[in-house]
Parts: sequence; structure tokens; C-alpha cells
Amino acid sequence: MTKKIPIIFDTDPGIDDAAALTVLLSNKQFDVRLITTVAGNVSVDKTTANALKLTHFFNRRDVPVAQGAKKPLVKAFKDASNIHGVNGMPGYQFEATNQKPLSLNAVEAIRKTLTESTDKITIVAVGAFTNLAKLIQQYPESLEKIDRVVVMGGSIAGGNMTSVAEFNVYTDPDAAKILFDSGLDITMIGLNVTQKALLTNESMNVLSHMNETGNMLTQLFSFYGDGNLANGKPMHDVNTLFFLLAPNKYVLNDYWIDVVTDGPAIGATVADIQSFDHQSTNIHVATDVDSEAFNAWYLLEIAKITDTAVNAGKVEK
Repeated sequence: MTKKIPIIFDTDPGIDDAAALTVLLSNKQFDVRLITTVAGNVSVDKTTANALKLTHFFNRRDVPVAQGAKKPLVKAFKDASNIHGVNGMPGYQFEATNQKPLSLNAVEAIRKTLTESTDKITIVAVGAFTNLAKLIQQYPESLEKIDRVVVMGGSIAGGNMTSVAEFNVYTDPDAAKILFDSGLDITMIGLNVTQKALLTNESMNVLSHMNETGNMLTQLFSFYGDGNLANGKPMHDVNTLFFLLAPNKYVLNDYWIDVVTDGPAIGATVADIQSFDHQSTNIHVATDVDSEAFNAWYLLEIAKITDTAVNAGKVEK
């Protein structure tokens, strides 16, 4: 039997975050120890509410949710509600839940989870990296319990906020720099790859008729302002989980990545590809993905979720 992967998942749901949480909460290969939230796609109160909606939907009351940073370390906060809607997950009315986040904030909850674990834990971060930067600053002794960090963020081939900056890093570039300079084992799956991992229109049509989970996702995707029906919708955050389960579907190169924290290129992740300024590397950088395998895998993941396993809501009128 395959050993489960112990995971702390740091997120800002967000529609593509919801697509990732769907897999995280339903695939038995993941031992989900904690979900933490951060301000990003929408404000942190909304990302926390959305995470709780999904743990309730998938009957995962065993997975604790801790609310994290409400703003970046330095930079002013600006959300992506133009892409994800005002509440972050529009289009589907989730069943009401009385679930609440932990009384501990995200940083304290991560520290506690790491400290109490007998295993090293993989941290997956798919929003701004503010919570992780605070952990590194406040509790550096806890880092020894981290196996590795897999992030969706950055890009080595252009951005989606500016010509050079990807949203998650742009939201809190100072936090990204602290994380990337931490010495942790980090794999970066950036925009240059996630924009290739598109859920095609054909796949979305299959998804819509599959089961209640497929229906829920289809309703969310219909409000997703990223990508288009002709070419497909990018499932940015889902890539972190596909990578953990099928790393052979990605091409990786090791580079030193510098994060720009001010000026017109703020949020850029600059790869020293020629080893001009650095003789060492700090990040495993994904440079390609098998997009056909990604589509097939995601549909299979959703198809495995039975309607009896979820608390179904209803489509908004």
C-alpha cells in the first residue's frame, strides 16, 4: 500500500483553489493535517469561509482550518475578485455549515501541527506566502519538521499581473523572498507551466454530467474569469497535487530564483539560468507538464467521488 503524504495546505479559495481542495479532500493518498487560509483571491474572512464550505461539502470535519494573514507583510493588499467573484466561489450554493476555524491563527496552527507530528510534513502553498514567511521568521526551529514545500506561484516566462509578475508572488513579494531564501526544499510550479495545464472545454463538458462534485465544479468554473472556453481554463493550484502524485509528468530544472520586492518589476521571479550571479540553486522549477495526462487524471479523480460522499448544495437561482 502506498504511504500517505502528510500535508499542510495553505490556500486562498478562489475557484482553482476549490478545484485543488476537491482532490486534496477526496484522494486517500493525502493525509491532510491542516488547511490554512490567507488573503489573496479574496479577503481572508472569505477564503476561510470558502475552505470551511469545502471541508463540509466533502464531509471532512476531521480536517482543521486555521485563518491566516489578512494582508501582505509590506505591500498593500489587492484581491482578484475580478477573476474569482466577490466571494471567491460564486455559482454554487453550498449547504450551510456551523463549522468554525481553529482559535489558533494559521502560523500558530502550522507550528503546532509540525511540532506534534512524528513524520515530516509536506507544505503545499497555493496563495500568497505570508503565513509561511511569518512561520520562518517567528519559529525557525519548526522548519526541521518540513519535508518539502511545493508552491504554485511565480513564473520564469511572463506574468499575469504585470509582464513579469504572477499573482501569488505579486500579492506578497516580500513573503515570497523570505520563503525562497529560507533553505527549505522548494518546488515551484509557476505560471509558465500552469497555463499549459488547461482543463479543456471537452473535459468540462464531461465533468458537468459526472456527479454532484462535477456539477459543483462546473458551476464554479462558469464564473471563473481566467482562461476561456475555446482554449481551456487553467487549473493553476491543482498542479501542486498532480505533481505530488505524478512527478514524472513534469519537467524540472534547478535554478537560483530571486524575487523582486520593489520597483516596476515587483513580484518578478528571476531565474539565474546562466548561473551568472549564483553558483548554487535554491528552487526546483517546473518547466513543462504533460497537459493531456493532467486532463485525464483530473477527470478520473472527480469520477471517483460518489454522491453519497458529499453534502450536496444546489445551484444558485
